[in-house]
Amino acid sequence: MTEWSDELKARLMAYCRIDALEEGEELLLQGLYEAAVSYMGQAGVSEPLAGTPRRAQYDLCVNYLVLDGYDRRDVTITGTIVSDNPMFRRMLNQLKLTEPAVSDSDT
Repeated sequence: MTEWSDELKARLMAYCRIDALEEGEELLLQGLYEAAVSYMGQAGVSEPLAGTPRRAQYDLCVNYLVLDGYDRRDVTITGTIVSDNPMFRRMLNQLKLTEPAVSDSDT
C-alpha cells in the first residue's frame, strides 16, 4: 500500500474539496484512505504500479471511496435516494475484469 505522505494528503484534500483540516481530520482522512485501499483489495483489485493508466483509474476509485466516507460520516442518511456513482461502479468493474493474472511463479 502507498505510504501516507503530504503529497497523498494534498491529493485527497483537493479531491474532497477540503481547504483546511480541523483537529483530528488528518487521522480521519488517513483512515478513510486505508479503508478504501482495503476495500479495493477485497474487491479483487490490487494496487497497480505508479504512473500507469490503470493506476490513474485505481486512484480515482480510491478517491471516490474516501470522499464518500468523508461526506457520509453520520449514522443515518436522510433526504435523498443514495446509490453508487455509476462511473465509479463502471471503473471498479473494469479494474476487476482486467486484473492481471498471477502465475505460479509470482506466488
